[in-house]
Amino acid sequence: METLFELPEEYQALRESVRSLADKKIAPFAHDVDSNARFPQEAFDALQSAGLAAAHVPNEFGGEGADALGVVIIIEEVARVCASSSLIPAVNKLGSVPLMLGGSQEQKKRWLTPLAQGRGFSYCLSESEAG
Repeated sequence: METLFELPEEYQALRESVRSLADKKIAPFAHDVDSNARFPQEAFDALQSAGLAAAHVPNEFGGEGADALGVVIIIEEVARVCASSSLIPAVNKLGSVPLMLGGSQEQKKRWLTPLAQGRGFSYCLSESEAG
């Protein structure tokens, strides 16, 4: 398949790094995670150790400061081996974007710092027709 564009070198390096991590530390547990409908703790630990669970969090709050393309690459490479595990960085970003866009500095420090440290965050979504 023809590629429409080539990623800049820094994103290629990120892709290779995440792919390696996903192959070694996430893929071996993917079947068990899905078969037993359990939280992918191994994936969370691997992503957190590599600074990838909430890479979008700005540096000033302990994150990597990854931009949207960087986060998409992380999600894509994790999803390649385990769709369930790819929700870790996806939902971490989705749940914290309102805070990043509209929160005060104090709120950002209070909530984004623990998110970057892997110390908890919560996200809830409800649809009127789905519960």
